[in-house]
Amino acid sequence: MARPTTSSIATARAKPAARRNVLPGRLSPGMACDTAFRIIARRHLDAVLAQHDGTCHGDPEALHKIRIALTHLRTAIRFFSPMVDDALRPNVWAELKWLNSQLGMVRDLDVAIERVIAESGGELDVIAELQHWDEKRAESHRLLARALQSARYRRLVEQTSAWIESGPWSTRRSKEAIRLRRCPLADHATAQLTEWETTLLRKARKLRKLDVEKRHRLRLLNKRLTYSIESLEDLFADESLTKQKSILKQLRKAQKSLGQLNDDARGQTLAASLNEAVPEAGIRFLNRKRQKKLLRTASNAYRKLDKAKPFRSSDLAPNAEPED
Repeated sequence: MARPTTSSIATARAKPAARRNVLPGRLSPGMACDTAFRIIARRHLDAVLAQHDGTCHGDPEALHKIRIALTHLRTAIRFFSPMVDDALRPNVWAELKWLNSQLGMVRDLDVAIERVIAESGGELDVIAELQHWDEKRAESHRLLARALQSARYRRLVEQTSAWIESGPWSTRRSKEAIRLRRCPLADHATAQLTEWETTLLRKARKLRKLDVEKRHRLRLLNKRLTYSIESLEDLFADESLTKQKSILKQLRKAQKSLGQLNDDARGQTLAASLNEAVPEAGIRFLNRKRQKKLLRTASNAYRKLDKAKPFRSSDLAPNAEPED
């Protein structure tokens, strides 16, 4: 297995870029959106870096955590659009997407292998099948470790950090750009959460009729809303925590079911690549009864979420005054 070099470890552990501004430790309702974006994005970029070594060494838990942190970071960029939509954003986004694709293949194989092991019962033919899965996983991890130790990865970290801190979005002088940066976080968050929740619930009403690709896109919308609420946890007052937890509970239920359905679809695709060596591999990921149960669980979660009251500004900024 490839091991990280001394230089790559040093790069990963180092602060990603010089930071001009000392930011508050927590979000607050009246905080300007530009400050809030930097706080949230820094948190998630730092979380990506924290899992670098473990992922290079093949730790599945570190791989899982780095993917979550990366998705949180990408969600934050979406959440604060169009404020951060400048000339550099497409390149930053493309590189983060590249990193996600590198991580995704190994994670998909980890999930598929866990499924095979859970259903194996120790049969000899399954043990033989696992050898093929493990070989594919080992090769994918070698490619991932190489990517995480590459100059491209180091540039990604440096460029993303610099963009978060002082990208063109932060200095544009148009009235609209200034308004977006100065907008109180609670106002922007309320509008964005409401818009994303409305879109999610509208699409979820057709869940049982969606094909695999559209169901996957619904899952991404679900994840986007979930991760945004989690990133804004500092804002919820004590009296709002119950509502926040209730909403997150239903979103996570739906996310888990949709995630398992997506894992099954990915497992079938991966199994197809093993067909010559293991002709029956794909059958393991076809289970109509399981699919029906998962769809029912997700649908029930969305029905309960639809009955909940939508987010209001008072949930995020009770009695708050705008900050300077």
